[in-house]
Amino acid sequence: MEHFDVIVVGAGFGGIYATYRYREQGFNVHCIDSAADVGGVWYHNRYPGARCDVRSIDYSYSFSPELQREWRWSERFSAQPEILEYANHVVDRFGLRPLISLCTRMDKAQWREEAKQWQLETNTGRDIRCQYLVLATGPLSYPHTPDFPGLESFGGECYQTSRWPHEPVDFTGKRVAVVGTGSSGIQSIPVIAEQCVHLTVFQRTPNFSLPSRNGPLSDEEFEPIRQIYEEYRTEMRNNHAGQFMPDAGRSKPAAEYTPEEQQAVLEYGWERGGIGVGGAFSDSLTNQDTNDIIAEFIRSKIRSIVVDPRVADILCPTDHPVSTKRPCVDTGYYETFNRDNVELVDVRQDPIATITPDGMRTQNRHFKFDIIVLATGFDAFTGPMKAIDLLNGAGEHIMDRWQNGPRTYLGIMTSGFPNLFQVTGPGSPSILANCIIAAEDDVDWIGRCIAWLNEHGYNRIEATKQAEDEWVAHVAQVADYTLYPKANSWYMGANIPGKPRIFLSYVGGLQNYRAIAVSKAEAGYEGFEIA
Repeated sequence: MEHFDVIVVGAGFGGIYATYRYREQGFNVHCIDSAADVGGVWYHNRYPGARCDVRSIDYSYSFSPELQREWRWSERFSAQPEILEYANHVVDRFGLRPLISLCTRMDKAQWREEAKQWQLETNTGRDIRCQYLVLATGPLSYPHTPDFPGLESFGGECYQTSRWPHEPVDFTGKRVAVVGTGSSGIQSIPVIAEQCVHLTVFQRTPNFSLPSRNGPLSDEEFEPIRQIYEEYRTEMRNNHAGQFMPDAGRSKPAAEYTPEEQQAVLEYGWERGGIGVGGAFSDSLTNQDTNDIIAEFIRSKIRSIVVDPRVADILCPTDHPVSTKRPCVDTGYYETFNRDNVELVDVRQDPIATITPDGMRTQNRHFKFDIIVLATGFDAFTGPMKAIDLLNGAGEHIMDRWQNGPRTYLGIMTSGFPNLFQVTGPGSPSILANCIIAAEDDVDWIGRCIAWLNEHGYNRIEATKQAEDEWVAHVAQVADYTLYPKANSWYMGANIPGKPRIFLSYVGGLQNYRAIAVSKAEAGYEGFEIA
């Protein structure tokens, strides 16, 4: 039997930082991950074109100014190999590898009330006990595989973007299908189209995608930021999304601009690149009229890029407000549909009926393919919980508590599950903010909490049911002030059949969330039962 103060589950960016932070605090900490190496989602997501949609300078750790100054990103939006290289660099630079067990999956965890500890069972047969269990499994880590009839019968190659093979996939001379036009589909489609003989894209819901304007990160752009690192990071941590947004202070409601000024603001954001167009005005996500202005601007851009009016019309989103689905940034996505070897199928009009041994059959047609790519995303937040036999002292599974949707207090703890912490869990800003900054906030809060418990002679903490109920209601109330609930998005769990519809993240902003969480701690951990 092995005993630790803290076990961290997951060796992505949240888990790496948690392992570092808790070691620095003097805890006996160990991290486990089922993958063969560190990196989390960036270890698995190796599909063609995979890259971050947050600027690389921002999508990095803030805990070490020295790390920031010594690491040199090569592009404005870093590709998957470079992000994975960065994760490995951090692990080795800070000597964390001896504290991480790879190829180690937590199959079961149960709280033992008498011992005030968690008992873990792993696929390797290790019997691990810990006082505090920290789940850094990530909100987007559990793949969603659609239950298409006949999928197992397909005789060609089939890949899922979220579990891409480590060896290169050769599309040369192949007939390829890509199912899904979320972020991974939008990133991979242009790259695959350049290699294959023919590509058929199966789209259920068109997405608003914005040009990244990606390119090499010049010294002229990088060096000034490196020189003012502390101030830059302070600005990032004290805004809504945890990213440096130089124009945010000048943003006003759309109605305060003339129509000509509105278009100028949007054109500026479009040419600059990134997701800025989606939040060009201060009421972009709270005022439908403002959102409509942005939506029509993007649709006009799609129509100006895509030559075939029929195809352009299929690509234009009309059923959800801008940014209420995960914002996408791309390089040449809409231009790809001007290629002679690319076809778009609207599965709302012609649904996929079955996968056949040689391809795919829709309601009206039969297609022959050599390769099928499933760009079908994740079971956000709840997927990892389903995969673990996670039980409290009464033998109750956490999904029993979550049968009507995830329930947490501050996105960090669930009532009935003592000493179980979640990093960027449901009810935290997580996926609506810079995930690395959000993870650092949660890891730091948890670390201070454990230290406080030790200092005061406590060994058990649990969220109260009342505090949890109030937080879940608050998260829903804040979301209802916005346009987010108008979209059938994975933010709402809508991509998973049978999943309860509940908004999964905190819309109130990273800086507001941090202030609330800190205030609860400073009030003696208000909303928690401590023993």
